[in-house]
Amino acid sequence: MHSNSFLKPASRRAMLRDSATLAGSAFLAQLLPASLLRAAVPFPQQQNAPADPVAAFRAQMAANPIHPQTLAENLTLLSGPGGNVVVLNGTDGKIVVDTFVLPAWPKLKESLETIGEAPVKTVINTHWHFDHVDNNASLHAAGATILAHENTKKRMSEAHDLLVLGLHFPPSPADALPEQTFSTTRKMQANGQTLVLEHLPPAHTDTDIIVHFQKANVIHMGDTFFNGIYPYIDASTGGKVSGMIAAADKVLPLANDSTKIIPGHGPLGGKADLVKFRDMLVTVRDRIQKLKSSGKSAQEAVAAKPFADLEEAWGKGFFSGDVFVQILYTAL
Repeated sequence: MHSNSFLKPASRRAMLRDSATLAGSAFLAQLLPASLLRAAVPFPQQQNAPADPVAAFRAQMAANPIHPQTLAENLTLLSGPGGNVVVLNGTDGKIVVDTFVLPAWPKLKESLETIGEAPVKTVINTHWHFDHVDNNASLHAAGATILAHENTKKRMSEAHDLLVLGLHFPPSPADALPEQTFSTTRKMQANGQTLVLEHLPPAHTDTDIIVHFQKANVIHMGDTFFNGIYPYIDASTGGKVSGMIAAADKVLPLANDSTKIIPGHGPLGGKADLVKFRDMLVTVRDRIQKLKSSGKSAQEAVAAKPFADLEEAWGKGFFSGDVFVQILYTAL
């Protein structure tokens, strides 16, 4: 989720006519804790709303500690203040995948120094949302080159307005933008690992890539995989539920029962977790497609409670099933 993305004016007007509640709720998913989000109350109606909700969310996420976990001999997972960061360490310099939210920079810097003395050589962004690119500028200032898909640079370079909330997000600063981009695939050799970066068709956004550490048998899927919780699908920047399913279908043949699969959010997973996630997406897509094709509005679909049987297993993260119904109405 990116502070500069969320909702583009031209693409939002039609949706606002049908589901104004969604805009507030989807934005809440990025700005407020799950306990508040579950109420699915549009942000303007919240009591004691912060003056700068994006800054408030950044601060809240940054308060989470960083938890390191060894994935392989020179590969470390850092989880906490905004998703999952992977660090490949060695004499060729560190390669860092994603960067947490902005206020977490002191803790991220300390964690990187604890992993080893090698400087950060390359930062890879799995997509353009702010909790994955917020510390690009700090790492660039430390000497790193920022690498991402070409759409990530494009999206980060744009200003975006969230009309329903009257919010404006400026473009990312120049020193935070990717310096190197690619269109389809990119292969890298570093620290005894072969990294394969591959762009996916529009899924969570239109900027998503996977990062496959082939020797270590580790795949970082960014936000095309939310482990054990309903995902956010950013339809305003090209996201599609069919693309989320296709992303899982792309990764599953690359994995075996020993593969470590890193989600954008949620705990470290494996092939079985990704299968469960994919199957859930197929189920919800088919149910929502049926309701929408029958002429049901998003609010009528919410009232039908199509995910009641899924709520206990999947509704304990960013979104309740009611909010996820509305997200899917925009992302079919």
